[in-house]
Amino acid sequence: MCSQLEELGVLDLLSKRHMNLRKKVERMWNAAHEIKISNSEWYVISYTYKQQPTIATITKKVDITRQATHKLIKGLEQKGVLEIHNALHNKKDKCVTLTSYGASIYKEYTKIKNELESDISHHIGKEQLQLLKAIISSDWGIED
Repeated sequence: MCSQLEELGVLDLLSKRHMNLRKKVERMWNAAHEIKISNSEWYVISYTYKQQPTIATITKKVDITRQATHKLIKGLEQKGVLEIHNALHNKKDKCVTLTSYGASIYKEYTKIKNELESDISHHIGKEQLQLLKAIISSDWGIED
């Protein structure tokens, strides 16, 4: 597996690692909890935590179709994770907020991500992890 990764360019390496990490966190969550949450649903939950975004804003941030966003939001509403309500500034827009249950599962999800980061730190070293964070956080001159 490592030799295959070594042959990839930086974009493919980042994509592969990102996909593997997201799948791992999803599996860890779903193994430990009765309510199953997909990666796409976690994106919506993450963008909604401590905010009240419109559905249109979530669609742009998550970068999926409007129909797919609506489907995810409806599913999360049925699971009791979030609520949909009219926006204050425009009756046409709908806003999304997490329920108290939604906020609590987001905090648990964050703990799982922190555990995984700790595992990564154990494997690659604390200094390497800090360097990786610094590199990923730096300005690459490619932002839109």
